[in-house]
Amino acid sequence: MTSELTPQETARGALRAGLPLGDGRLEQVAMTAHHIHSVISMLRELDFGETPPAPSFRAGQENADAAV
Repeated sequence: MTSELTPQETARGALRAGLPLGDGRLEQVAMTAHHIHSVISMLRELDFGETPPAPSFRAGQENADAAV
């Protein structure tokens, strides 16, 4: 799990990315970034096994032999 970003760390990251933020937005952006990091870390833990990549899916080409 990732640690929460402080508003100061968020400000530094935003400046490095060329996106200066006003003081009033730092806390909200820090909370949003933390949420995104949490979701990504959860996705990284999923085991997709033999799941093919999305481009291999073809809608409408269903297996006619599949049991219902």
